[in-house]
Amino acid sequence: MGIIKNRAEILSYGQIDLRRDALDIIEAGIEGGDPGRGTRARVHRSDDYLVVGDQKYNLNEIAHIYVVGAGKGSFPIGEALEEVLGPLLTGGAIVVKRGEKRRLKGIEIIEAGHPIPDRASVGGGKRILEIASTAGEGDIVFAAITGGASALATVPPEGISLEEIQELNDLLLRSGAVIRDMNIVRRHLCRIKGGRLAASIQPAEALTLTLDTSPEGMPWPDMCLPDPSTFGDAIDMLRHYDLWDLASPSIRSFLIEGMNRPELETIKSFSGIKARMVSVGDPVSMCTAAAACARDLGYGETILATNLEGEAREAGVCMAGITKEIIKHRRPFKPPCALISGGETTVTIRGESGQGGPNQEFVLGFVQNASDTGEFVCVSLDSDGTDGPTEIAGGIIDNLTLEEARRRNVDLAGALKNHRSSEALTRLGGAIITGHTGTNLQNLRVILIR
Repeated sequence: MGIIKNRAEILSYGQIDLRRDALDIIEAGIEGGDPGRGTRARVHRSDDYLVVGDQKYNLNEIAHIYVVGAGKGSFPIGEALEEVLGPLLTGGAIVVKRGEKRRLKGIEIIEAGHPIPDRASVGGGKRILEIASTAGEGDIVFAAITGGASALATVPPEGISLEEIQELNDLLLRSGAVIRDMNIVRRHLCRIKGGRLAASIQPAEALTLTLDTSPEGMPWPDMCLPDPSTFGDAIDMLRHYDLWDLASPSIRSFLIEGMNRPELETIKSFSGIKARMVSVGDPVSMCTAAAACARDLGYGETILATNLEGEAREAGVCMAGITKEIIKHRRPFKPPCALISGGETTVTIRGESGQGGPNQEFVLGFVQNASDTGEFVCVSLDSDGTDGPTEIAGGIIDNLTLEEARRRNVDLAGALKNHRSSEALTRLGGAIITGHTGTNLQNLRVILIR
């Protein structure tokens, strides 16, 4: 079975041939961003040397090698490292999203909560720090850090409870805040983020393997990079999203205290810290692989963007406008064509809501603004297999979806308004199910135009 588990249901109606091509392109993109494949390409053994990227390490001079990590794409990195290192691996621990049942021989796998941290997230974060502090001079510690790590490994400061952290995480997720703004807050409420993991690994050398998913200039992965943001920035972010008064008194007091106590700040410089970072996958690779598949299927392919951000439904409306222009006026691209994009969109929730996610809202926003044009299909999913706090990876619609919604008595406008996109797409057979994909390279969107 391929990555998409419910293909038969998705291909049971609508523009079946276009849908099939779109699913093939999506799967090719996810496979192109496989971090295990990227790790094997960047880390290997050559005689008495361990090669990591463009750096060689004499194995005779290395005392111990550990692997720690957290994130939705961290398991395949750990799996690849275990294969490459073999008996050279001393041990380690990786925190993965709950539901990942695969295990490794020499690396402990800890399942934890996402997108809201749980007690296993705290235990996993402490276990990672414990191993990091064990490493000594002459050791190497690989840190497999990918998206999702902020929730999966969380060690709250003294005086702040996990419940308070959970409540604030929920508020941030519902606020529509982009990930970089959320992480400014979360870095300052955790003892492992903000470069602290890399610092804890010293005097061993920290070698971070990651998926490069961030906007240029933004620190990612923030456990193993210096942090330019401050406690004051964290407070500003909470005020900007109208969350300051909703945060617990303990959190507000700690953030204010942090402004006056430099020793509480995150690490601003890695001067004197032995740390390197190697990318084993990025959205460009994912989009490029998707584009290559589209080309092989006979579409003129265009990568519109690899880091599209903004409100999900509005991004869908924008892409629908481009689709209309192509169909009606054959510009700026001539059909048949494939429009491909990556990046992280967000959803702003006010009041009560149902189940859904940004990729599902993207396709609903799209279909309501492009349905009267021509033959097309639009698919959007989170490459990690979970769109928002759901087990649905994303959604797929085509130019026949509105007609099908009327036939099945599905109110798409109401579903979008009340953030019930999962219910609507499930009833339409347009909810995409993948399970854990083993990667986490933001969202991937494909629009095919006949």
